[in-house]
Amino acid sequence: MARWRIGAVAIDCDDHRRLGAFYSELLGTEIVYETDSFCALRVDGVWLLIKTVPNHARPTWPEGAHPQQEHLDFAVADLDSAEAAAIAAGACKAAFQPAPGSWRVMIDPAGHPFCLNAQIPD
Repeated sequence: MARWRIGAVAIDCDDHRRLGAFYSELLGTEIVYETDSFCALRVDGVWLLIKTVPNHARPTWPEGAHPQQEHLDFAVADLDSAEAAAIAAGACKAAFQPAPGSWRVMIDPAGHPFCLNAQIPD
């Protein structure tokens, strides 16, 4: 049986340049490819692909008319400092926090929720 691995994660949004800059700052990497509607970042052997989609509907999480659409989890050694770094880069903390001692739910500039997970990263 062939071995599978994740090669890329793609995120739709209303402004790929703004969201690409946010994730570039947050992850300490650069945008390595960009067009008028798309950008790509390389993060630890996986591509993060961000695409502008006409009429993109901002997610409403945890409830609402528009589901989260995608969800990224980031393993961090310290939740408080990771939360502060995410906010400094342009995220906001979600109002609903199901387990704030173990993980923090944040919202990226395009409205997608993502989590900071209390794990020591590899």
